[in-house]
Amino acid sequence: MDHKTYGYVRVSSTDQNEDRQLMALRAAQVPTANIFVDKLSGKDFNRPQYKRMLRKLRPGDMLFILSIDRLGRNYEEIQNQWRLMTKEIGVDICVLDMPLLDTRNGKDLLGTFIADLVLQILSFVAQSERESIRLRQREGIDAARARGVKFGRPPREVAENFHSVYVRWKEKKITLRQAAEECGMPMGTFYGKARKIERDGGVIFDL
Repeated sequence: MDHKTYGYVRVSSTDQNEDRQLMALRAAQVPTANIFVDKLSGKDFNRPQYKRMLRKLRPGDMLFILSIDRLGRNYEEIQNQWRLMTKEIGVDICVLDMPLLDTRNGKDLLGTFIADLVLQILSFVAQSERESIRLRQREGIDAARARGVKFGRPPREVAENFHSVYVRWKEKKITLRQAAEECGMPMGTFYGKARKIERDGGVIFDL
C-alpha cells in the first residue's frame, strides 16, 4: 500500500500568518497538495479542513504539524484526536518542534509511555495558556468598565417627536406599530423606551 504524507496548519484568525508553519511542513517534504489549513480557533475540532484531512487519512500515513497547540488547545480533545489518529486510524504523527512527539520513534512500551506523558503535559499547557488568555481578557474588560468605558453599541437616540407620539400612543389614539413608524424605529425599541419612561416617572431624557 502506498502511504501518503500530510500536514496540518492552524491559525486563530484570518489576521494571523500561516507562512511559518507552511515553511516547516515543506521543509519536512510534505506535498503542498496534502497540506490542510484552518483559520479558526483551537477551542474544538469542528474545523472544515481538519475534518477533510481526517477523511483522507489511512493506516500507515504520516501527519506533520509544527507544534501541539496548532492541533488544538483543548486538553482532553487533543488527546482524543491523537488516539483517534494513532490508534484507530493507524497514522504516525510528528510534532516538528518536539522530537519526543514522533510516533515513528520508540514504538516499544517505554517510548510509547514517554510520548503519551509529553503529550499530556503539552496538551495541559496549551489549554492552560488559552484559559489564561481568556482570564486576562475578562480582567481587562472589568478594569475598563471600572474606569467608565462602555462596551456595545451606543443607545439609539430618541426622535424629536418621540414624546408627542408617546403621549398619543398612551392615550390609545394610535397603535404601537403606527407610533414606532412615526418615530422611525422598530416596535420593540419604541416599546422598550416607552417602558423606560414609565419606570423613570415620565422622564424622557437620556433614553
